[in-house]
Amino acid sequence: MATFNGFTTIGRCKKFTLTDRELVKRDLLNHFMIKEGQLPGIPEFGTRIWNFIFEPSTQNLLRQITAEVNRVASYDPRLEVIDVSATQSDNGVQLEVNLVIRPDTSPETLILQFDEQTQTVDFG
Repeated sequence: MATFNGFTTIGRCKKFTLTDRELVKRDLLNHFMIKEGQLPGIPEFGTRIWNFIFEPSTQNLLRQITAEVNRVASYDPRLEVIDVSATQSDNGVQLEVNLVIRPDTSPETLILQFDEQTQTVDFG
């Protein structure tokens, strides 16, 4: 029996149900797709990572991106971020996020591709 149940219409034709790990990953991806200040009534919700795209890659920028990933993940008690690495890509930023999806204890690596041209985030 699934611990977490939900649904999504993104990339689905008929079966909209998501459970457990896939649901948690989709929830995180959805949060990253919202720019901070874009959600009415909750101006601090969303991510500032979109502001960092195409900025010069410095240690300070890397620290800001890591802090932002940790801040976004802290909204979801099912997630524990272990490590984050960021690299510039052609149209944005690629993040490699090592995390634990509770109640499991085994780490998982997610590759997130922020694309400025299409204004989307997707799994790489």
